[in-house]
Amino acid sequence: MKGLFLVEPLVAVYAFASFLIYPLVQQYVYRRLWQELTNTTYPVSDNSSRCDPSNTSSHHEDVQKAASLFSLYTDLFSMIPSLAATLILVAYSDQRGRKITIILPLIGSLFYTLSFLSVSFFELDLYLLIVSSFVSALFGGLGTFLGGCFSYIADLCEDGQEKTLRMAVVDMVIGLLSGVASLSTGYFLRAAGFNWPFFTSALFQCVNLVYAVFVLEETVQRPPDDPLDGSPRRTAMRQLAYGVYQLFAGASRRRNVLLVLLLLLFSSFSFANMGGLSLITLYELNQPLCWTEILIGYGSALSTTVFLTSFVGVTVFSRCGVPNLIIILIGIVSVMAGMTMVAFAKTTLMMFLVRLPMLLAIMPFPVLRSMMSKIVSKTEQGALFACLACLDSVSNSVAVVLFSSLYAATVTWYPGFCFLLSAGLCVIPLALLGGVRLLGVEEGKEAKEVEALIPGEEGLAGDENDNPPLT
Repeated sequence: MKGLFLVEPLVAVYAFASFLIYPLVQQYVYRRLWQELTNTTYPVSDNSSRCDPSNTSSHHEDVQKAASLFSLYTDLFSMIPSLAATLILVAYSDQRGRKITIILPLIGSLFYTLSFLSVSFFELDLYLLIVSSFVSALFGGLGTFLGGCFSYIADLCEDGQEKTLRMAVVDMVIGLLSGVASLSTGYFLRAAGFNWPFFTSALFQCVNLVYAVFVLEETVQRPPDDPLDGSPRRTAMRQLAYGVYQLFAGASRRRNVLLVLLLLLFSSFSFANMGGLSLITLYELNQPLCWTEILIGYGSALSTTVFLTSFVGVTVFSRCGVPNLIIILIGIVSVMAGMTMVAFAKTTLMMFLVRLPMLLAIMPFPVLRSMMSKIVSKTEQGALFACLACLDSVSNSVAVVLFSSLYAATVTWYPGFCFLLSAGLCVIPLALLGGVRLLGVEEGKEAKEVEALIPGEEGLAGDENDNPPLT
């Protein structure tokens, strides 16, 4: 059977399987901690709110602190192995193929889901989830998976605009399928409990793994091992380190400054965005909202529409000739406005409405990936996305850890503080965006300079003489 060069189905099933259980993870931990700390059954009601200020306010505060600290411990234990796996695997894919960066994270995700199913079904110790999170991180995580997928797409796309749009399609697919999954989680949980959603997610991940192993074609031809070299594995690892080094050493100083600014812009924006988003579910479970699983499902589904609307935004703005930096600016302002509104949301209606300003919040990510991909040579795509995925994982993990600890410390006097902090931190990517605008380097010129320094790569730049500037 002839294979396919399509990673979009993989991303779609991965997003559906992950977001089928993602809204349930914090709810499950929250309910278990409620039972352990209060020695009472978690209140389940058909009403939109469960809050009873007369007798449960202290319970909510204690459980909120415990849940945020549990999230903190989980991310601390999984951060280091995930970062190491991401950097090594995605850069390694330049020599040994992209599929390894896709298959291993799928195995880790399947292990984590099965662990959650076991803890839920057999009512095992809750802290076993931290152990399973550590083990699954050894296979890489979301950063490794997406880094492999974006490197795969970069291998297939020659045209810059095609690359931008196809990367935006990946973000759109994530939003579309995760929205469908999130919308169904509340009803699934109420009808069947926690076990069946976890089991269903594991089945989808098994199907995804089969597709990745047997159907997906490889875009990088693996070079034969040199028979005169007695240690091909050592050579591959040396090439891995050299690839990351060459990403910066083989280019002009101006190109390196631009690339560093774009990397910092990407990671700082990801930090601010993820820090606020990671606390949304806990904030909705707390007083005065006290959302049920149905409302949390609706909220999660509405939040994921940002991927679809951001894809539409990138497509329309690109077709209309809007500069890339303006598209990024709109996305950053979108996050700032949305997080500020969350900090002051006290009613269910207001909490739903805060999603409206954030409809274009994902636009900076595909645009930045495409901009960085276009200023490096083809042989450095894996090294680039390895650095990008590693920085993304670092920023996301540190954001979750920092914001979880801050939320535990501030939930008693002002739960919205962390969301105001998230909005304020968006000033950093705005400042970096100004630096990129002042630099104004032409992407085609920089890419050709890099490829001219690599033996045998002179023809990779193509015949394009007049490439549009990044701005």
